[in-house]
Order: sequence, then structure tokens, then C-alpha cells
Amino acid sequence: MMDKAAADIRFPVLIGDIGGTNARFALVSEPNAEWERFPDVHTNDYPTVEAGIEAAVLARTALRPKTAILALAGPIAGNQIKLTNCDWIFEPSRLISRFGLSSVILLNDFEALSLGLPDLGPGDIDPIGTGRSAPERPRVVVGPGTGLGAGALIHARGTWIPVPGEGGHVDLGPVSERDFALWPHFEMSFGRISAETLLCGPGLMRVYRGIASLEERPAPIRTPAEVTAAGLAGDDPVAVAALDFFVTHLGRLAGNLALVFVATGGVYLAGGISAKIAPALKSGAFREAFVAKDPHRHLLEGVMTAIIARPDPALAGIAAFAADPRRFGVALEGRMWQA
Repeated sequence: MMDKAAADIRFPVLIGDIGGTNARFALVSEPNAEWERFPDVHTNDYPTVEAGIEAAVLARTALRPKTAILALAGPIAGNQIKLTNCDWIFEPSRLISRFGLSSVILLNDFEALSLGLPDLGPGDIDPIGTGRSAPERPRVVVGPGTGLGAGALIHARGTWIPVPGEGGHVDLGPVSERDFALWPHFEMSFGRISAETLLCGPGLMRVYRGIASLEERPAPIRTPAEVTAAGLAGDDPVAVAALDFFVTHLGRLAGNLALVFVATGGVYLAGGISAKIAPALKSGAFREAFVAKDPHRHLLEGVMTAIIARPDPALAGIAAFAADPRRFGVALEGRMWQA
């Protein structure tokens, strides 16, 4: 018997990965066909997602989608979905009406990233330290960008099952003596310090300013990109310390998620920042923080950690799902709308 997703995904399919800053779109004309990729959209440039799709996609091609599968940086709930770090509001019924679609499927962005993990080859990843990926074992993906996302992928009964979540919003606490000295100098978000408070682009700025405050040093840098550049070049001691803090605590969070899922299939880093700070991630601090989980250090020493080097990995995950929905156990209740 054909499952609902397989029956209702009609091609061409509009696939999209919408984050807090950028939206990425492509059209897939038929299963396993090459995508027609479109220029990135800055979400602040358009008042609505419909306006963004119209200008960035439909104005550039004669192909008209019948299905839209979009990955959003936030939880999917209700008929009006607001992203965590973006003003766009997604109303699937309005998308169907505006573009003549037969169906709309909304996924979490890191759920989409997890769907692409089984197809990553050696050339699609940049390993961090030692470790290996055990076949058909749980995998975790985590990534800092405008915000911080996390997801997992479990294999059961011959099916890959994504586990969407909001792991970037778990609490983040001090570990070392220096951490305890630093914590009072960090700006809170929503009245607390979550992982996303510190482990994302704006979070890197909070770390930089917090370290400058603790050490009573000037903090002239104004953007995360400048902190990253100065930290990698060694030009600014506060930026160097901020980048070291960032990769260390990202390693601690990644190790925590690996323990939660016993992710012997590997832990993968995505997001807009990971590839840019690869030298810092490979310095040793990330990996040591990842494995420093006694009494389970030995377990994590065998787990692969790697940066996803494949372009557009979330779009690749969506395309894989669209091509063969039966391969994945994607729960569609409350996340699929039909004309």
C-alpha cells in the first residue's frame, strides 16, 4: 500500500531551506533529477515568504512546482508557523492558494539536514580528529549559524527516522574555573543562558564582549565575522580567547548530544559558521571537550566528528526524501497540507 507522502509528492517539487538570515531554494523536476538552484534570498529583503519565492524562484523559471517541501529554522506547530530568528510567517494554505500547489510539507531545518546524512560520502565531510561512523547507527547533526540547531537520525526496522528537536535551546552551564568567572559577564537571552545564547553568530559576539569585560580589555570588534577572522589570525587576544571558548563549548554540547543518542554513527557539524572556523575546530579543543565525558570517554573516542563539506546539505536531505519517501520515517501529521 502506498504511503501518504509517496502518494502526495507530485513533481516538480520546490525545496527550500529557510534560516534566520538566508533562504535557499531549488526546483526538482522529477525524482533523482539534478536541482535547478536559485540565488540565496536574504529574508530581510522581502516582507513575506511568498514574495521571496515569487522574486527569487518563479520569476527566474518557467517551471511551476506542484509540491513544496520547506525546511524551517524552528518548531513546526499549527497553521501559522513563525521562525525563531526570522519575521516570515508560514501559512501553508496561503502558499497552496498563491502558487497552485497540490501539497505543502514543512520540516524542521535540522530534520532536513539529518535526512541527508546517510548519503554523505568521504568527499562530503571534513573529519575532526579520530573516530569512525558505524553503519546504521544513530547520528547527530548540530550547527551554529544565525541560531543554533540540532537533530538526530535513527535507523529502525529498515527505515531512517529523523528526530527533530530544539537542542540548541538547552541550558548551557559553566564547567571550568574560568567558565565560572566568565558567566556573570555574559548577556542572557530570554532571561537565561542557553546553548544558542553563546554558540551562534550573535552568541560569538556575546562571548567576545564577556571576555573583554572580565579581562578589562577593549572590545572594538563589531561583527562575528571579524571575531572569527581575528581569532584565526591571532590578531586580537580577546578574539582568540572567544574562538577557543566557542569551539570548546560547541564540543561539550556535541558530546552531550552524542551521549543522549549513543551516536556511534557520527556527529556532524553544519551551519554557516562550522566550515569557516574549521582550523579552530581542528585545533584539539573541540575534540577534547567532546570526549571528556567520564565515565564514557572511551565510548566517545570511537565516535566520528566531522564538518559537513557538501554544499546545501539540507536541500540534499529534502531532495532525498522527495525522491523516495518510503526510505524515511518522517512523521507528517500536522506538517502536511493539501489543496
